[in-house]
Amino acid sequence: MGIVLKQSATNTIMTFIGFAIGAVNALFMYTHFLGEDYYGLTAFLLSSANIVMPLMAFGIQNTLVKFYSTHTSEEDKSRFLNFVLVLPLVLIVPLFIVLYGFYNPLASLVSQENPIIYDYAWIIPLIALFMGYFEIFYAWVKVHLKSVFGNFIKEVLLRICISLFLFAVYFDWISKIQFVYSLVFIYATMMLLMAVVAFKVRKPQFHLKFPKQKKEIIVYSSFIIFSSSVAMLLLDIDKFMIGQYIPLKEAAYYSVAIFIALTISVPMRAMHQITHPITTDLMAKNKYDELNDLYKKTAITLQAVGGFIMVCILANIHDVYALLPEKYSGGISVVFIISISKFFDLMLGNNNSIIFNSNYYRTVLTLGLGLVIVTVSLNMYFIPNYGIEGAAFATLISIGLYSLAKFMFVVFKMNLFPFTGKTVVSLVIIAFTFALFYFWSFPLHPILNIILKSALIAQFYWILNYKLKISPDINLFIQTVYSKVRS
Repeated sequence: MGIVLKQSATNTIMTFIGFAIGAVNALFMYTHFLGEDYYGLTAFLLSSANIVMPLMAFGIQNTLVKFYSTHTSEEDKSRFLNFVLVLPLVLIVPLFIVLYGFYNPLASLVSQENPIIYDYAWIIPLIALFMGYFEIFYAWVKVHLKSVFGNFIKEVLLRICISLFLFAVYFDWISKIQFVYSLVFIYATMMLLMAVVAFKVRKPQFHLKFPKQKKEIIVYSSFIIFSSSVAMLLLDIDKFMIGQYIPLKEAAYYSVAIFIALTISVPMRAMHQITHPITTDLMAKNKYDELNDLYKKTAITLQAVGGFIMVCILANIHDVYALLPEKYSGGISVVFIISISKFFDLMLGNNNSIIFNSNYYRTVLTLGLGLVIVTVSLNMYFIPNYGIEGAAFATLISIGLYSLAKFMFVVFKMNLFPFTGKTVVSLVIIAFTFALFYFWSFPLHPILNIILKSALIAQFYWILNYKLKISPDINLFIQTVYSKVRS
């Protein structure tokens, strides 16, 4: 776990910096500079692009990680890398031809409830294309265990660019409409920069020879397209369907709440960058005892860190919303609902990496497709009747069922189990800390309240975790930091 802990810690810090910038964007700049209508439009376009992105990437970002270690010679690696760069074009080219030929009916279909969407629908596939190839180039560096700079581009630099363009709106250098168009430029720039970084790590040697495993690669990628699509649909279908049933400004309120709740997932996203290739390597070498150990360590570490973030968010939620325009306050309940779903997913450690590198990914895909039908049906009922709270409930049920299905497969089919006695102790600490601090209130400015209460929570929470030795990796990290501070 040494390299996991080191790079995961760096990635976590980097991702938190990105989330801090994103928090300023989402909670202040979007809400005050862009306004609820164009904020809602931006959220709709980016969520729709996320849904389409797996098609553009052809599942290559996962395929690259799974198959790269199976190629030993330099020639085989070059063939494989060339193949994965070109393979997505098999789907991208005909898809863009269809979208170009049927743009008017498709744009009209998605803009029935909110006509403002019609003129911007063409942005969705373009951003999805740039997102897809970004992930491919990112996977290119991850297989070489060099994920930090790519994480910086994805989590920090992207949000800085968005901040700069939002400032441009504030100073009237560009209009709100031009800001929406600028999203295409921003995502294209991030993709090109990631390509430069990837090719510096390993320069491609272009030739026409295909890898020996091309059939297995295509089959696996095809399944991963659907698996990734299922994951993205479960993540973003709610924001897309909000734009189909209720005014688009509701998507802005929902996006703020979702952003706050998604902070809980930051440690998982950071750790996944480095545990994914390690999980792949352990499974390829049939080292299941080491894999089970890794599974338990990632699960308890993520639970402890994610639990702390969740307690800080929920204990301070009323002060956070006091900083926003009053109309956004309807999202408080959404934060609670989504936080629960994200925390449950977090508790399962590197469950996704294990599933997608096992022989059971086809079966889980079938379950996922069934859950997509359930998700769409739930949203079709809940959103028109209960608004954004209904969308949150639909997401909670869907993600909960999907995570539970994947967990059951890992436990019963692969005989791997992420929980220990420390899991229960950690849950008690989380619940007790929340109950103790949620009702505390200081007669100060909301920002001062947040800082003071979070500092008290942090001291209380981490002392308990350290004394009870919830996670050996967290204790090691605390000891390392303490020693450096002392010296």
